[in-house]
Amino acid sequence: MPDVIFKKIDTPEGFESAFELMVKQPLDHNNPSLGNFYQRVFYSYRNIEAPAVIITEGYERPSNRIYELTNLVKGNQIQVEHRYFGKSVPDSLDYKYLTLENATADLHKINQLFRSIHDNDFISTGISKGGQTTIFYRYFYPNDVDVSVPYVAPLNTSLEDKRIYSFLESVGTDDCRKKIKTLQKRLLKDRDQNIEKLKWYMKGTGNHFTYLTMEQAFEYAVLEYSFSFWQWGSNCDDIPNADVSSDEIFEHFLAVSDPSFFADESMKQYASHYYQAGTQMGYYGYDISEFKDLLKALPRDKNPNAVFMPNKLPITFNDTLTKKVSDWITEKGDEFIYIYGANDTWSATGVKPNNQRNSKWYYMEGKDHGQARIKNLSEENRKELLMYIDTWLKAKP
Repeated sequence: MPDVIFKKIDTPEGFESAFELMVKQPLDHNNPSLGNFYQRVFYSYRNIEAPAVIITEGYERPSNRIYELTNLVKGNQIQVEHRYFGKSVPDSLDYKYLTLENATADLHKINQLFRSIHDNDFISTGISKGGQTTIFYRYFYPNDVDVSVPYVAPLNTSLEDKRIYSFLESVGTDDCRKKIKTLQKRLLKDRDQNIEKLKWYMKGTGNHFTYLTMEQAFEYAVLEYSFSFWQWGSNCDDIPNADVSSDEIFEHFLAVSDPSFFADESMKQYASHYYQAGTQMGYYGYDISEFKDLLKALPRDKNPNAVFMPNKLPITFNDTLTKKVSDWITEKGDEFIYIYGANDTWSATGVKPNNQRNSKWYYMEGKDHGQARIKNLSEENRKELLMYIDTWLKAKP
């Protein structure tokens, strides 16, 4: 293959061979003269007749792992680390080239390279941010793959997508939602002792706060609590009651919404993600209507946003692309299988079922962001899902 450096790596069970590739990509696909970088790809080969499953990662992918869909369709796997993450970064981190147009063009180039080996069935799939990439990839290159399977993938249409607020005001029971807000308010009322605990906790983690102050990070983490609680499937019975000690409450708080998420180290890890959210993909904010009087470190005049731009660049969100993609999915989005956890906060901005499209949706009751997987579907639904994929592959031109 042209523009490819590769080395052999350990072969996963059920495959014949595996490789780590570094694929030469232009910084800007519309202007290749601006320079190049190398993008990491893991390739696991099963056999020439099997479909090729392209894994559209959203973040860093430091090692080769086989996804459940690859095994279910007995496919070959092409796992692509997203540009500007992990080893897939240019020498100079100029974020203006981190666009969805360029990220999906990366995938298209890799697709075309692998068609010299696999010229039959192609499936793309990704989880969370990787699932978003699956959707955008199909929008820009509808003929690259035959079936797309995004897991728990939001499709936000604004910088502060308010569907998140509606979800958090309706998910679960009235009693559970009340317990969540009561806990958040107690954390803020006891802020001084909680921040003192946080200082000692951060000494143990080795994290630092310069992008945000520790006080700001604490308040963000309290506001994040409800989002994280539902995203990761916390149990309402585990929320401490009013009669427990402040230490027990703080330990529970750390388990659900660790302020380390707002430390410098996390900001660096997710910098490229925040850039994409703040420019093209949209994100969410925090409704402070019930917490205004308890906030001291964050502004009270508007809802804080969850986007933290790298190097504190200005947010320049443009909703044109996400709205175009939403319209395209409504009008032409066929051969998609969407998998969501009904309890997952990100299901609030997921692609909604549309019986006019030749696609399939699975909203898994009681499941969260990490549980919404094919293996957790009923046996009947698993068989149905595979039947849809098989039917669509056989029906392609």
